[in-house]
Amino acid sequence: MSLNRSVAAATLALIAGCSSATDPSSKGSQSAPLENLPRQLSASEQSLVSAANDFSFGLFRQIAAAKKDSNAFTSPLSASMALGMTMNGAAGSTYTQMRSALAFGNATDADINASYKSLITLLRGLDPSVDFRIANSIWYRTGFPFNQSFLDVTKSAFDATVTGLDFASPAAVTTINDWVSTATAAKIPTIIDRIDGDQVMFLINAIYFKASWREKFNVAETKDDVFHGIAGDQPMKLMHRFGQVSVLYTPQVTVVDLPYGNSAYSMTILLPNQGTIDQLAASLQSSTWTTWMGQLHELSTDISMPRLKLEWQRDLNEDLKAMGMHDAFVAGGADFTRMSTSMGRGLYIDRVKQKTYVDINEEGTEAAAVTSVGIVAVSAPPSLRVDRPFIFVIRERLSGTIIFMGKIVRMP
Repeated sequence: MSLNRSVAAATLALIAGCSSATDPSSKGSQSAPLENLPRQLSASEQSLVSAANDFSFGLFRQIAAAKKDSNAFTSPLSASMALGMTMNGAAGSTYTQMRSALAFGNATDADINASYKSLITLLRGLDPSVDFRIANSIWYRTGFPFNQSFLDVTKSAFDATVTGLDFASPAAVTTINDWVSTATAAKIPTIIDRIDGDQVMFLINAIYFKASWREKFNVAETKDDVFHGIAGDQPMKLMHRFGQVSVLYTPQVTVVDLPYGNSAYSMTILLPNQGTIDQLAASLQSSTWTTWMGQLHELSTDISMPRLKLEWQRDLNEDLKAMGMHDAFVAGGADFTRMSTSMGRGLYIDRVKQKTYVDINEEGTEAAAVTSVGIVAVSAPPSLRVDRPFIFVIRERLSGTIIFMGKIVRMP
């Protein structure tokens, strides 16, 4: 389904002022906000988060540039994990290019895998008030000579389900899609439509996120309003609440951070004050992002924000090629000999596909993402209103991990 057909209300708006209309039910019984991780991140874990965020901004820049007139919602973390699993099977220049695209620097494979494993564990259990799930799986054609060492390391590092299937059976498609649907609470019911005769493996990551706002919006105050998008003025449903947010104003951008649950996770909104949304997207990088996050300060404000619901999908092949990952997609030119010693020179990635879903409403946010890597065998201010194009990010605040990134430029 195309994005423009599926978005129910693809926009955000925010008003920061001095209104006093507070929804008493928005407070509820709250636990104290989480201020620290349960343990300090190791140097290799910090390196992985930094690499994942570098990859996040790099991938988002590519997608935003390719889809200038469209909304977008991607999970760079999902793509990073699916490609991280795949990289364990790569060698030669294929491996080098994947490492570079994923921004791993000089980290060893052992450190990368160990950090993925510990980050998965950390994010899954960090905030008991947030339903956050990460699941990984590898599905391979029974009888194909994949190296057991490759299957073992991905199973261990990524807590992956590893299963051999009869790819010639129609039941194989159903089995894989059932796993995807379960992993995303049925928000993304399918990732593959068929299995072709030359396809020998699917490496899949799934992420599911559901959280209530720390301070909920007042359902009774949701009103009709107008979004000023690139397609002109369009109607939207605007939610409302009064409460705490973290903000930053610069000449270039206004940043607003809305916490979920016990405040470990949040949604961060970026509204350009100078230039266009495309220019803001093109300028995003980890160093600037880190500076902005460190400069946020709390403010009690009147907040209005419309319901946002969209489904999105994209083949990421061209985006990843633009980031330097060329050889992995070349039939006869890729090297996946660590995946299969005997057949690895005849393996290549035919498709990196991502599907995402997000629903933002008065209660909170529900989001999901699935990234599939298909392997083919050769021959086999005090007052602010955000009512124009903007970027939004769902992140884990304490570790700094970016989970989802979106761009809204029009209403459907």
